[in-house]
Amino acid sequence: MIGIVDYNMGNLASVQNAFVKIGAKSVVESNPKKFKDYEKLILPGVGAFPDAMEHLRERNMIDAIREFAQSGKPILGICLGMQLLFDSSEEFGNHEGLGLIKGRVVAFDTSKFSEPLKVPHMGWNRMFTKKHPLFDGLDEEHYLYFVHSYHAVCEKEEDVIGKTVYGYEFASAVACKNVMGIQPHPEKSHRNGLKILENFTRL
Repeated sequence: MIGIVDYNMGNLASVQNAFVKIGAKSVVESNPKKFKDYEKLILPGVGAFPDAMEHLRERNMIDAIREFAQSGKPILGICLGMQLLFDSSEEFGNHEGLGLIKGRVVAFDTSKFSEPLKVPHMGWNRMFTKKHPLFDGLDEEHYLYFVHSYHAVCEKEEDVIGKTVYGYEFASAVACKNVMGIQPHPEKSHRNGLKILENFTRL
């Protein structure tokens, strides 16, 4: 059974519907005491990093998520949920994250863009991936749907399992043992996104 963390910062229905489409059982869970009962955990997210951390803090979910990750069970962060896995974010100041993957979240640096591009990065774009169980059955280059103004910078290059180019190359998928994250929305990415979620259920 897969638990989808409900901290009032994500489109939970879309994520759960994606699991229905692939025939996987999931529960939208708002009780942090029950996180440990799930085989896998999804940390979704839409919105601002500091708001998300505050919602997690108010609901006593931070330690529960960290303990789940320490148990060795698979956890997947999606979009903002991926960013929350990191040590910190510079969104609206400097804010502490969950600290499950070494690195930080930064704004797109438009001064590095080779051509004028709008921020947020929104729409379909390619992800170039390393060999990883999340991407089994997918080409090394595939399209997914993105919506974000900030991106992760990993401290360790080996934690980067997917990269995307928007103005410049950035980490769009990460993994450190059982802790994984993807910046695009798999639930909005049709066949490719559903395949990633299906692969996650098989870990």
